[in-house]
Amino acid sequence: MFDYCILPLLEVNSAKIGKSRKHKSAKGMKDKDKYSTSQLFNFARDSYFERTSRPIYAVVFLLPFIVFYELGTIFISTNLLRHYWQGRVVAFVWLQNFLEYVGFGTKLTWAATPLAVVVILIALQLASRKRWRFWVRDIWPMAFECILLAVPLIVLGLFLNSPANPQVDASQFAGSSTHTRVGLLATCSSVANEGLPTAEDETSNGGPAIKLLADIVTSIGAGIYEELVFRLILICILMVLFQNVFRFNRRNSIILSVLLSAALFSAHHHIVFLSGQLYRRASFDWTEFGFRTIAGVYFAVLFAIRGFGITAGTHAFYDIIVAIINAAFFGNAN
Repeated sequence: MFDYCILPLLEVNSAKIGKSRKHKSAKGMKDKDKYSTSQLFNFARDSYFERTSRPIYAVVFLLPFIVFYELGTIFISTNLLRHYWQGRVVAFVWLQNFLEYVGFGTKLTWAATPLAVVVILIALQLASRKRWRFWVRDIWPMAFECILLAVPLIVLGLFLNSPANPQVDASQFAGSSTHTRVGLLATCSSVANEGLPTAEDETSNGGPAIKLLADIVTSIGAGIYEELVFRLILICILMVLFQNVFRFNRRNSIILSVLLSAALFSAHHHIVFLSGQLYRRASFDWTEFGFRTIAGVYFAVLFAIRGFGITAGTHAFYDIIVAIINAAFFGNAN
């Protein structure tokens, strides 16, 4: 399921099981090589689904979104001049903190963090042994596919939403995101906004249009960096942990990895960890927690079938659509 992203890690242990592999037939080795370079399904070679599941497609498809997020965050959040991590998606901040920990300077991490996404995807492309050929004509179909794949989550959100149990305005809590407010649908983005202006201040400074633009920028960042952390990185780590350390079978490892990563993905929208402290973003609600957990499982399945590019794009477009719906129907519901 996740072979192409953990292939380099699994190869580290190849010496331990080398003897058993020598006894496999040539056909079995050929089948394994085919499986290790694919997603959950083996799509026809060079078909649309096979091409667009390649990591190189994720790089090209997401690069404009990465640039838009960087520029949008800088120009919208003027407080970044004083607090470089505020206004950023929490997952982005975590990557920045990690890069600082390993030796990158504070200013350098501004560029190193988005570059890290590209480097990771290029490394996955090399490990996957897939073709590097890219067709520009696939870009628009990929975007349209991401929008279509976001529809089931929107329908589920509408189904779970109850007028008798409205969402709570998260801006009243310490360390909360001003990009989460009372609305029709719950977003799947968590933003580090401690100390930034309130929603009322943002509205008075730029109006609803600026608020919506800020939500769109946040949505794009969440799609890229939350999927990188909770799907590509966390699930791969959990798979190695459960399979290689705890010696669980492959099926149980996949199930546990997906469910645990989905639960943590959902939980981090209520409580975030920044600067060595925990911040409560919003009051805990089982409906929202359950919805985001289901969303995490949904994104994990997409990641296994369609690759990182489509998964990140679906996440981003879901949040963008939700931001537009909430702005159109609940713009004044604060």
